[in-house]
Amino acid sequence: MSENQQHIKVFQQKGSGEKKVQGIEEHGENKFCLQRYSIDEDLPAIIDDSEIYLPQELNCDLVLDFLTHPDLSADLAEMCSEKNIPVVASGKRLRTKGVYTPFT
Repeated sequence: MSENQQHIKVFQQKGSGEKKVQGIEEHGENKFCLQRYSIDEDLPAIIDDSEIYLPQELNCDLVLDFLTHPDLSADLAEMCSEKNIPVVASGKRLRTKGVYTPFT
């Protein structure tokens, strides 16, 4: 890990972001330090308390959200907004400051 690398935390469920992560690793020219945060268990339809699934500390420059559960994505976006960490949540309809939702 180098000081010049951008630190990216990738949130995914059941490998939902692996192809994108592989692309960054293959073509990123060693400019990025990727840390995966994977949730592989089956989740309830409604999550009232995301603290058991999401970390409380986010030490990174950027978050990539490939989570499929809308409650987790919404809570992650809010947490990142409070910490001024930009989020790319492709294909989602989140309306939180600092969250970028490009079309897939």
